Amino acid sequence: MKIYFDENISPSLAKGLHHLVQPISDGIEVLSLKDVFGLGVADEDWIPQVGKEGGIVITQDYNIYKNVNQRELINQHGVGIFYIKPPSKTGYLYWEMVEFVIINWIKIIKLISNTEKPFAFVCKPRSIQKL
Repeated sequence: MKIYFDENISPSLAKGLHHLVQPISDGIEVLSLKDVFGLGVADEDWIPQVGKEGGIVITQDYNIYKNVNQRELINQHGVGIFYIKPPSKTGYLYWEMVEFVIINWIKIIKLISNTEKPFAFVCKPRSIQKL
């Protein structure tokens, strides 16, 4: 299973997690949309490809969910998506994002394993809720 981090989250976090999960990966591959599809790739371009791969996306771009066309595209292609909503409009600082993802990683993996795609979850500082 491929788990992609959107370009609004550091590709270094994706690379670090990729290495961390390898000893017990159970087939999990952690990637960055930026590294795979290039900087600035349109959501309409990566969504179908991620769907073909049965992939999951972790993003801070809640506008994807708000945009009816993009939300329909995600549903049409069977993508699972986690929207990280930071506690402020300025977003998480780098290490705050690392901490948030690490603390919630086991929950995220369990939700991926136990939820039929397409799905969407919003991840807030103290909770993860299905949309």
